[in-house]
Amino acid sequence: MVDIDIRTSAIMSAGMKALRDSLGTVEAEIFIVTLKTKGFDYTEWRKTQPWYNAPIEQILDDAEIYVKMNLPQFEKATLVE
Repeated sequence: MVDIDIRTSAIMSAGMKALRDSLGTVEAEIFIVTLKTKGFDYTEWRKTQPWYNAPIEQILDDAEIYVKMNLPQFEKATLVE
């Protein structure tokens, strides 16, 4: 149980850092409050996304293009293990 709590804590910390780094502190807080107060439903939201029901090959191709276009940003990122 402790390992799961530590892993969850690490994921939450990394997620908050990613939000703050990309949006800024205030906007990250607004984003979280909006998710909580508007009753955000990820399952419904993802159905509106262009990648929903796309073949995996297309998703992988799109991801590769995105990473190449944003490589400097990804090189600075650190992964939580």
